[in-house]
Amino acid sequence: MAEKPHLNLVFIGHVDHGKSTSVGRMLADTGNVDAYLIEKYRKMAEEKGKATFEFAWVMDSLKEERERGVTIDVAHKRFNTDKYYFTVIDAPGHRDFVKNMITGTSQADAAVLVVSAIEGPQAQTKEHIFLARTLGVKQIIIGINKMDATKPAWSEEQYKKVKEDVGKILKSVGYKLDEVPFIPYSAFKGDNATKASANMSWYKGPTLLDALNNLKEPAKLTNLPLRLPIQDVYTITGIGTVPVGRVETGMLKPETKVMFEPSHVVGEVKSIEMHHEQMPQALPGDNVGFNVRGIAKNDVKRGDVAGPVDSPPTVAKTFTAQIMVLNHPSVITVGYTPVFHCHTAQIACTFIELQKKLDPATGATKEENPQFLKTGDAAIVKIQPSRPMVIEKAKEFPQLGRFAIRDMGATVAAGMCLDIEKKEQ
Repeated sequence: MAEKPHLNLVFIGHVDHGKSTSVGRMLADTGNVDAYLIEKYRKMAEEKGKATFEFAWVMDSLKEERERGVTIDVAHKRFNTDKYYFTVIDAPGHRDFVKNMITGTSQADAAVLVVSAIEGPQAQTKEHIFLARTLGVKQIIIGINKMDATKPAWSEEQYKKVKEDVGKILKSVGYKLDEVPFIPYSAFKGDNATKASANMSWYKGPTLLDALNNLKEPAKLTNLPLRLPIQDVYTITGIGTVPVGRVETGMLKPETKVMFEPSHVVGEVKSIEMHHEQMPQALPGDNVGFNVRGIAKNDVKRGDVAGPVDSPPTVAKTFTAQIMVLNHPSVITVGYTPVFHCHTAQIACTFIELQKKLDPATGATKEENPQFLKTGDAAIVKIQPSRPMVIEKAKEFPQLGRFAIRDMGATVAAGMCLDIEKKEQ
């Protein structure tokens, strides 16, 4: 069978609104998890006094998560619909797990935001929506969950109220409401997840599964110049230097010259391998190893990016970025130097200007040249890497323009690059 188009899907939303149960339900109802497993989990859940958690446990395979009933790490699960092959990233809703959410969301082609029909959007819901937007997730589906538990059950009034409240937030950060489906469903009971529900005959729209099938396939960024961040470099006896990484944009072909930045070395691609098979070329999304002639193992390292000689990756002297401060214990001021995680690079960078504080709901300027930034603030800032670093404008190369900012073992902010002052070579 021909390979179905692939999409990365992230489930986001507040901690107890039912993300894991939603993912478990979708996997079970599309036949991607055996019914006996769900039954096994149901029995275990009842014994632990956590009845109704069985679907969540499909995702929460870590023991600690079962004990706490909370999602900690980003779990990757695969499932097929009749149209797409999805990799599901189940992103934690808890504050301290936001770092995993960022690594999840920055890879996502689309997001399902799960909101409880009982409680409606919470402060964190707002933050997740803004973050999805800041990290460039263009397609979003709103799942209004727990419709079985509204008062009265399956209440159209409650659906409309939550839809309106979430709609306001989406609109304020720039999502177009006519492109966003709002789906009333029950992850626990299964209504409207994969099959239409007689309990909500007032609702005429798609099920959650329909909405997933209605997503647009992301453009394969083959029309852009090659960008291939390096994860590792091997020396293989009899072959030579073999960098490994994932093609983000463009194409990698044998017999072409590539420039590695910021190492600033050029080599010729001899052959390309994926899963131990030779490939005539590599396209965006492909994880490959490629043999390069003319460079030694120590010439190239993790964090370098390969690109064409005539359009090499951009090395920044400084760059301007839009960030969202997610979780900082005190305040961020000029001179602050945390570690930026961008593609495969991890580089300490210094805040050299705080240019504007933005309204996180609308993106409008709230304050020019603020003295400091704190948790919840959105801002435009100027950054200076401590050593040469490849970063691209997010609007030109989205995968190389987004980053997470980490300090003291936690993610303090996330953002995207708007503009670059190039380093002279």
